[in-house]
Amino acid sequence: MGVAVTDSAAAIAAFGYEMGILKRLRRAGWWQAGVRDPESVAEHSLRVAQLAAVLAAEENGNPERAAYLALWHDSQETRTGDLPHSARPYVTKPDPRTITADQTADLPERAKESVRDAIEEFEAVETVEARCAKDADKLEMLLQAVEYRDVGVAQVDRWIESARKDLRTATARRVAEVAVTMPSLSWRGA
Repeated sequence: MGVAVTDSAAAIAAFGYEMGILKRLRRAGWWQAGVRDPESVAEHSLRVAQLAAVLAAEENGNPERAAYLALWHDSQETRTGDLPHSARPYVTKPDPRTITADQTADLPERAKESVRDAIEEFEAVETVEARCAKDADKLEMLLQAVEYRDVGVAQVDRWIESARKDLRTATARRVAEVAVTMPSLSWRGA
């Protein structure tokens, strides 16, 4: 346990230091596919937020809200690490709301409620923005799998299929369908 922080500026700084762990925390599941240096949770979360905004724009949602939800979706991993799917039979996944409540306990009230509300909305998946953020999380994994496949990592098909089966929005399903058929460097043009 950390030391309780009573000054709001110090609490925000301490929270910022904790969130910095996400830059160093690697996405663990990719090691099982043979990726030697997988992306960090922070790198994953950045593209999830970007994709969530684009999906929400296409799904008539609020892009800024969807990106905000996506930005926080894995922040709890500072306390748990990134648990790969293979751990599920052995470990009960902790409730993200509980971890977020602990992480934000010392933050000033508005900041605390902002982060907690984002996690609650993301986990409830009742709004178009939450559906887009959840889809963006899966879609980012799919894009990452295609990128790894394109550089020679052979065992990524189960990540691709896992992502595809959980997509909720029509836009995300269309993007996934085409993304698996194109090279990851297609953005460069001819």
